[in-house]
Amino acid sequence: MKSDKNSELDQFDTEILRIVSQNGRIPVADLARRIGLSKTPCQVRLKRLQEQNYIVGFRAVLNPQKLGQEHVAFTEVKLSDTREEALSEFNTAVQSIPEIEQCHMIAGSFDYLVKIRTSDIQAYRKLLGETISMLPHVSNTSTFVAMQSVKDFAY
Repeated sequence: MKSDKNSELDQFDTEILRIVSQNGRIPVADLARRIGLSKTPCQVRLKRLQEQNYIVGFRAVLNPQKLGQEHVAFTEVKLSDTREEALSEFNTAVQSIPEIEQCHMIAGSFDYLVKIRTSDIQAYRKLLGETISMLPHVSNTSTFVAMQSVKDFAY
Protein backbone atom coordinates (compact mmCIF):
# COMPACT_ATOMS: atom_id res chain seq x y z
CA MET A 1 0.00 0.00 0.00
CA LYS A 2 2.90 2.33 -0.50
CA SER A 3 2.73 5.18 -2.96
CA ASP A 4 3.39 8.89 -3.04
CA LYS A 5 -0.29 9.53 -2.26
CA ASN A 6 -0.01 7.48 0.93
CA SER A 7 3.24 9.03 2.18
CA GLU A 8 1.41 10.29 5.28
CA LEU A 9 0.68 6.69 6.31
CA ASP A 10 3.19 5.07 8.63
CA GLN A 11 3.75 1.36 9.18
CA PHE A 12 0.99 1.18 11.83
CA ASP A 13 -1.57 2.78 9.51
CA THR A 14 -0.56 0.50 6.67
CA GLU A 15 -0.86 -2.56 8.87
CA ILE A 16 -4.27 -1.45 10.17
CA LEU A 17 -5.49 -1.10 6.58
CA ARG A 18 -4.13 -4.53 5.64
CA ILE A 19 -5.78 -6.24 8.61
CA VAL A 20 -9.19 -4.54 8.40
CA SER A 21 -9.34 -5.19 4.64
CA GLN A 22 -9.23 -8.91 5.49
CA ASN A 23 -11.36 -8.75 8.65
CA GLY A 24 -13.47 -5.62 9.07
CA ARG A 25 -15.06 -6.96 12.26
CA ILE A 26 -11.84 -7.45 14.20
CA PRO A 27 -12.19 -6.04 17.73
CA VAL A 28 -10.02 -2.97 18.32
CA ALA A 29 -8.24 -4.73 21.20
CA ASP A 30 -7.20 -7.58 18.87
CA LEU A 31 -6.20 -5.13 16.14
CA ALA A 32 -4.10 -3.16 18.61
CA ARG A 33 -2.37 -6.31 19.85
CA ARG A 34 -1.58 -7.45 16.29
CA ILE A 35 0.01 -4.14 15.29
CA GLY A 36 1.82 -3.56 18.58
CA LEU A 37 -0.06 -0.54 19.95
CA SER A 38 -2.34 -0.08 22.92
CA LYS A 39 -6.10 0.06 22.33
CA THR A 40 -6.65 3.84 22.51
CA PRO A 41 -3.97 4.91 19.98
CA CYS A 42 -5.12 2.12 17.67
CA GLN A 43 -8.73 3.29 17.95
CA VAL A 44 -7.67 6.90 17.23
CA ARG A 45 -5.77 5.77 14.12
CA LEU A 46 -8.68 3.66 12.90
CA LYS A 47 -11.08 6.60 13.31
CA ARG A 48 -8.65 8.93 11.48
CA LEU A 49 -8.30 6.45 8.60
CA GLN A 50 -12.10 6.42 8.31
CA GLU A 51 -12.39 10.21 8.49
CA GLN A 52 -9.70 10.62 5.82
CA ASN A 53 -11.51 8.11 3.56
CA TYR A 54 -8.78 5.49 3.52
CA ILE A 55 -11.53 3.25 4.90
CA VAL A 56 -14.81 4.05 3.17
CA GLY A 57 -17.02 1.44 4.80
CA PHE A 58 -17.55 -2.05 6.08
CA ARG A 59 -19.81 -4.67 4.58
CA ALA A 60 -20.79 -8.29 4.77
CA VAL A 61 -19.36 -10.59 2.10
CA LEU A 62 -22.16 -12.95 1.12
CA ASN A 63 -21.78 -16.56 0.02
CA PRO A 64 -23.08 -16.72 -3.58
CA GLN A 65 -23.42 -20.52 -3.51
CA LYS A 66 -25.73 -20.39 -0.47
CA LEU A 67 -27.79 -17.72 -2.24
CA GLY A 68 -28.08 -19.66 -5.51
CA GLN A 69 -26.04 -17.06 -7.42
CA GLU A 70 -23.14 -19.20 -8.65
CA HIS A 71 -23.09 -18.21 -12.32
CA VAL A 72 -20.52 -15.50 -13.11
CA ALA A 73 -20.09 -13.93 -16.51
CA PHE A 74 -17.83 -11.14 -17.65
CA THR A 75 -19.35 -9.11 -20.44
CA GLU A 76 -17.53 -6.73 -22.73
CA VAL A 77 -19.81 -3.86 -23.67
CA LYS A 78 -19.23 -1.60 -26.64
CA LEU A 79 -21.20 1.63 -26.91
CA SER A 80 -22.41 3.30 -30.09
CA ASP A 81 -21.57 6.72 -28.64
CA THR A 82 -18.72 7.54 -26.26
CA ARG A 83 -19.30 11.23 -25.75
CA GLU A 84 -19.47 12.27 -22.09
CA GLU A 85 -23.28 12.46 -22.01
CA ALA A 86 -23.64 8.93 -23.41
CA LEU A 87 -21.09 7.56 -20.93
CA SER A 88 -22.94 9.24 -18.08
CA GLU A 89 -26.28 7.79 -19.21
CA PHE A 90 -24.79 4.29 -19.37
CA ASN A 91 -23.07 4.69 -15.98
CA THR A 92 -26.31 5.79 -14.33
CA ALA A 93 -28.35 2.97 -15.88
CA VAL A 94 -25.88 0.29 -14.74
CA GLN A 95 -26.34 1.34 -11.10
CA SER A 96 -29.92 0.06 -11.02
CA ILE A 97 -29.14 -3.54 -12.08
CA PRO A 98 -28.51 -5.67 -8.98
CA GLU A 99 -26.98 -8.58 -10.92
CA ILE A 100 -24.11 -6.32 -12.01
CA GLU A 101 -21.44 -6.69 -9.32
CA GLN A 102 -18.80 -4.58 -11.02
CA CYS A 103 -18.59 -2.28 -14.02
CA HIS A 104 -15.31 -0.82 -15.23
CA MET A 105 -14.66 1.61 -18.07
CA ILE A 106 -11.84 0.10 -20.14
CA ALA A 107 -9.23 1.59 -22.46
CA GLY A 108 -9.14 -0.81 -25.38
CA SER A 109 -11.25 -2.38 -28.10
CA PHE A 110 -14.46 -2.17 -26.03
CA ASP A 111 -15.78 0.40 -23.58
CA TYR A 112 -16.82 -1.46 -20.40
CA LEU A 113 -16.11 -4.73 -18.66
CA VAL A 114 -19.04 -5.85 -16.54
CA LYS A 115 -19.09 -8.64 -13.94
CA ILE A 116 -22.54 -10.19 -13.71
CA ARG A 117 -23.75 -12.77 -11.20
CA THR A 118 -26.93 -14.80 -11.80
CA SER A 119 -28.36 -18.17 -10.79
CA ASP A 120 -27.54 -19.92 -14.07
CA ILE A 121 -26.83 -19.45 -17.79
CA GLN A 122 -30.56 -19.12 -18.62
CA ALA A 123 -30.97 -16.27 -16.14
CA TYR A 124 -27.84 -14.62 -17.55
CA ARG A 125 -29.09 -14.99 -21.13
CA LYS A 126 -32.42 -13.39 -20.19
CA LEU A 127 -30.67 -10.54 -18.34
CA LEU A 128 -28.35 -9.95 -21.29
CA GLY A 129 -31.13 -9.91 -23.87
CA GLU A 130 -33.75 -8.00 -21.93
CA THR A 131 -31.67 -5.65 -19.77
CA ILE A 132 -27.96 -5.30 -20.58
CA SER A 133 -28.48 -5.00 -24.35
CA MET A 134 -31.18 -2.39 -23.75
CA LEU A 135 -28.97 -0.07 -21.69
CA PRO A 136 -28.35 3.36 -23.23
CA HIS A 137 -26.02 3.35 -26.23
CA VAL A 138 -25.09 -0.37 -26.09
CA SER A 139 -24.15 -1.47 -29.61
CA ASN A 140 -22.81 -4.95 -28.89
CA THR A 141 -21.64 -7.30 -26.17
CA SER A 142 -19.34 -10.28 -25.84
CA THR A 143 -19.56 -12.72 -22.95
CA PHE A 144 -16.99 -14.80 -21.10
CA VAL A 145 -18.37 -17.30 -18.60
CA ALA A 146 -16.28 -17.99 -15.50
CA MET A 147 -15.69 -21.70 -14.93
CA GLN A 148 -14.10 -21.29 -11.47
CA SER A 149 -13.16 -18.46 -9.14
CA VAL A 150 -9.49 -18.91 -8.26
CA LYS A 151 -9.19 -15.74 -6.17
CA ASP A 152 -12.05 -13.66 -4.91
CA PHE A 153 -12.82 -12.00 -1.58
CA ALA A 154 -11.17 -13.77 1.31
CA TYR A 155 -13.79 -15.48 3.47
